Amino acid sequence: MPDELGEKVLALIAAAAKTGAIGDGKVFVTPLQEAIRIRTGERGESAL
Repeated sequence: MPDELGEKVLALIAAAAKTGAIGDGKVFVTPLQEAIRIRTGERGESAL
């Protein structure tokens, strides 16, 4: 996702997944180096 949406998306995921019980899980945020749409060869944001 674009950086400017990061915090909002993370908050939505956490709110939807939280039950308060052990096993709710974790969210890992890592940088994306490159995206390639196999069918068209598009790269970067246009591939998303």
